[in-house]
Amino acid sequence: MKIGIIGAGNIGGALAQRLAALGHDVTLANSRGPETLKTFAEEHKVTAATAREAAQAGEIVVVTIPLVNVPKLGRELFEGVGEDVVVIDTNNYYPRHRDGRIAEIENGLTESAWVESQLGRPVVKTFNNIAAAHLLGKGQPKGTAGRIALPVAGDDAAKKAKVLALVEELGFDAVDAGSIAESWRQQPATPVYGTDLDAAGVSRALQEASPERKAEWRATDQSPGTLANPA
Repeated sequence: MKIGIIGAGNIGGALAQRLAALGHDVTLANSRGPETLKTFAEEHKVTAATAREAAQAGEIVVVTIPLVNVPKLGRELFEGVGEDVVVIDTNNYYPRHRDGRIAEIENGLTESAWVESQLGRPVVKTFNNIAAAHLLGKGQPKGTAGRIALPVAGDDAAKKAKVLALVEELGFDAVDAGSIAESWRQQPATPVYGTDLDAAGVSRALQEASPERKAEWRATDQSPGTLANPA
């Protein structure tokens, strides 16, 4: 499968390595230009490209950059890209650590619904609740006891099915987490976030989630700070 990845940070880099190792044709972009990815691209057998090239690269495009930078991609990013192309959103809202205040999210819009509004494309949300190191190294064959499960939320059944299958191929049980309107169930500070639960555990955690965003995950007048010193 041809897969574009926009963002070569922790999650993007881990996905690029895993997907290329599985035999997928991966095109990877970052904010600094393809020349800065030359060493990584050669080592992991991926194609370094611009964001626009990555968006046009395949059947699935992963957007995995800091949430605050999503508007910089522009709605024109996907101009000419077929409506059947799946867009995966891995992003989380970190107002006090990185993103500052995003009013729509503070007022209750789910993170992925906000991403959709910025890109002008529907998205499927996954890979947002797992640590990059675990995404890179903790995939297991199907049927392995305690196999880590990942929630997958989206509104288009066919597109979600492709993502569910991709999650399984990467070595994780895929759990249908409902619609994008329900994707708050896997946002930061929910029971499934930052955990390595199995499929039963993920299903239970999604049901136990509360839609109320905790104070530590809301912006303040001083936001943003840093990871070490959130504000």
